[in-house]
Amino acid sequence: MNALSSFVLRETKGNIAIATALAVPLLAGAAGFGVETAFWYHKDLELQQAADKSAYTAALEKRSGSNTSKILNTATYIATENGYQPGTLAVHYPPIAGAYAGDTKAIEVELSIELPRYFTSFFFDDMVTERVRAVAIMQTAANACLLALSTTLSHAARFSGTADLNLVGCTVMSNSMASDSVQVQGSAKMSADCIIAVGNVDLNSDATMTECPGAITNAPPAADPFADVPVPTSGTTYTSTGGAVLQPGHYTNGMNLSGTKTLSPGVYVVSGGDFKINANANISGTGVTIYFTAGTSVSINGTATVNLSAPTSGTYSGILFFGDRSATDGVTLNGTADSKLTGAVYFANQDVKYLGNFSGNGGCTQVVGKTVEWSGNTTINQDCTAYGMRTISALQVVKLVE
Repeated sequence: MNALSSFVLRETKGNIAIATALAVPLLAGAAGFGVETAFWYHKDLELQQAADKSAYTAALEKRSGSNTSKILNTATYIATENGYQPGTLAVHYPPIAGAYAGDTKAIEVELSIELPRYFTSFFFDDMVTERVRAVAIMQTAANACLLALSTTLSHAARFSGTADLNLVGCTVMSNSMASDSVQVQGSAKMSADCIIAVGNVDLNSDATMTECPGAITNAPPAADPFADVPVPTSGTTYTSTGGAVLQPGHYTNGMNLSGTKTLSPGVYVVSGGDFKINANANISGTGVTIYFTAGTSVSINGTATVNLSAPTSGTYSGILFFGDRSATDGVTLNGTADSKLTGAVYFANQDVKYLGNFSGNGGCTQVVGKTVEWSGNTTINQDCTAYGMRTISALQVVKLVE
């Protein structure tokens, strides 16, 4: 090998050594960055799984009627059990972003955590923030006209006597876990889209279902559809129901209605005595919500003619009768075919007996009670949004959508 070749070889080896020395840190950094990126990706997947499960479980809690605190606590617990470490957790319903923003049947969970840097800390000082979100939605599979909220009582929804009830486009729903949660007995007849119960049912051959092959049992409970409705304020105080036209306000001696009376639109608060519509009375009113409190019992005589309808907008839209949620008095509603109670009859903690052959305008009556007993003959329809009434979800399925 001549001198020139030796020189070139020595120079080449030296350059390779220098290039290798310079490349090693870069190669190590690239490898380290790859490892770190894989770590971040793994954490992102883990965090997304936690958000998905958290949102799904939070939607289940919301479906069952849990309050905000319980929904948040459950969402946090489930996220933590699925790998979420302390960071930031937010629950929004309705969601505040995405395709389901503003949808009251959807619930959104947002999770974020700060992750340390390793190899990239040579180049950056800040932490790495991982943010994920998940949205679950409750989709209604059935709507209810009659809902019994008791979770334990036998025949919480009961159809007895000579009842002949036809529910068009809606269902009977009972939250009771009893073996006879829904009961159709004697000569009673009842037709509905479906009969749904958390427990089991006791039905005779005259219970028919037009949309279901049989009763749906062991179903998830339905949430109280009016749990978010606030208690009305009292308003102007009245101690008497004298006069042919009554004004909204607080009736502190109850309301004992006889003869012909018209209730002006607005909210009526009744306490200090019973609410009673006497025999042969003729009582009417539109845009009316009546709230019963302080032990007020409610009864309508079977020979009275009653035509009352709820407001079609505002806070009490679609709600005709509203019982104090802590009250336990029974409620008895009688009427003839000439009577109409248009709107929701809502007594969350009281037994409701609906007797007589009447419903609402266009069949638009909803009955929600601790228990519901029906022994009249009538038809009830589900699509009553024109009267300001809510849709009562009887069977909701939950699924992840984002």
